[in-house]
Amino acid sequence: MEKIINWSGRGQQYTSEELKLITEVATLADPLTQGQYQKQFEKDFENYLGQNGHAYAVSSATAAIELAAILCQFEKGDEVIIPAHTFVASAISFARLGCVIKWADIDFHTRVIDIENIRKLITPKTKALMAVHLYGNAAPMQELQELCSNHDIILIEDAAQALGGELNHQKLGTFGDFSCFSFHTHKNISTLGEGGMLWVKDPNLAKMVPGLRHNGLRPFENQEYYWKPAMSNVDFDLQGIWPYNFCMAEVPSALGSALLKRNDQIIEKRTQRANKFLESFKNFPELIFQKIQPQSKHAWHLMTAYYDSEIYGKSRDDLISSLFNTYKLKTVVQYYPLYRYPIFQKSNMSEASCPNTDKFFDNMISFPFHEWMSHDDFDEMIKRVQLALIELRK
Repeated sequence: MEKIINWSGRGQQYTSEELKLITEVATLADPLTQGQYQKQFEKDFENYLGQNGHAYAVSSATAAIELAAILCQFEKGDEVIIPAHTFVASAISFARLGCVIKWADIDFHTRVIDIENIRKLITPKTKALMAVHLYGNAAPMQELQELCSNHDIILIEDAAQALGGELNHQKLGTFGDFSCFSFHTHKNISTLGEGGMLWVKDPNLAKMVPGLRHNGLRPFENQEYYWKPAMSNVDFDLQGIWPYNFCMAEVPSALGSALLKRNDQIIEKRTQRANKFLESFKNFPELIFQKIQPQSKHAWHLMTAYYDSEIYGKSRDDLISSLFNTYKLKTVVQYYPLYRYPIFQKSNMSEASCPNTDKFFDNMISFPFHEWMSHDDFDEMIKRVQLALIELRK
């Protein structure tokens, strides 16, 4: 058992055709940003989602969340509800704008935002709600849509881990007013390490995105000559809101279009492996896996489990230590409850009552699940985890 099975920071590998495309676009594209490939990627993305809306390629999912937060047009004292069990980017943009963050608990079984907990957090000041499809599992979007509609709340989907996931045959990321997707290196598909997409339902709000995304640039009105008074004008899209540069370059955009064509195949492979993994541990009740929402398609970005320390009197840390030190398998712990981070504690944003979040995080384990892991390594990982669990039962 000398070979180490590591945790990879790379979700997938590129095909020879995709590598060839990268070289061709890098060589021939003019310009190398804000060109035809970005426009094509956005069009392809809209077609892939299959719902009315407008897609805008950006530099990261964090940039997409930032733009969505800006377009919510918060006022002082407005509240936003965000699950505490998620990546920190889901919350930072709202904190930066001065929103009052209300931390929502997760459902212990699905590990996504808990609808009953949200009902208790809504006040007359609630302006927006962030639903995160964590690990690729669908949040309860129909219930959230109804709840937000009844209370006039903006619904935002963090679909960073769920591209291609579905609920009732509708793509995740098409239920909310805004949706944010990620093509970071860890994700199921990645546009050279970074990248994101913002999806906007309201066409009037969508018109503001190009300027906010790229330094407020727009054509001059009634410009008779292309060179006068300058190549482009600069103005506010939202009065007083200074724009950013969140553009995606041409090479990642072209790659994104190519990867979209096989995203469903990638999810199918991940689903087959997930089913095999779950089946392999059906006789190990100390590992409790994520419950999948009914009538949904899981994107299987990650493979996580809750380790029940009460069954055999051993802890999650005992398991991770055994896997690493004895069985040469590196697993990790993810998504520290956001209210525990110094950045939120120092900003007076640490108040929370999220028992399921605390319970799950303090006992969770995340297994290597990159798409390019060899079949032999995947089978070997299952074997080593089984051996470690049996050892801890003694």
